[in-house]
Amino acid sequence: MVVPPYLSSSLNCMENVVKVTRRGQTTIPVEARRRLGIKSGDELLVEITEKSVIFKPIRRIEDCAGIYAKYGKVEEIKKEIDKLREEY
Repeated sequence: MVVPPYLSSSLNCMENVVKVTRRGQTTIPVEARRRLGIKSGDELLVEITEKSVIFKPIRRIEDCAGIYAKYGKVEEIKKEIDKLREEY
């Protein structure tokens, strides 16, 4: 099955055709799971728009550890928090 060009929204868009079972289930293609880091047991947010269904991975709290490390060291952040508490 060929996907019409008007369905492609960007150059970085990855397109696959999947079927929906009679129970409403479908399979996310392996390349899409790899690209988005979706693993078995992960939860997805389902967003319904006027003409589409969008599945977005929900980050687990464990996966967020250290994502802001580039903005400062733990000790610096603790000092800043203590300073703000004193001012409050």
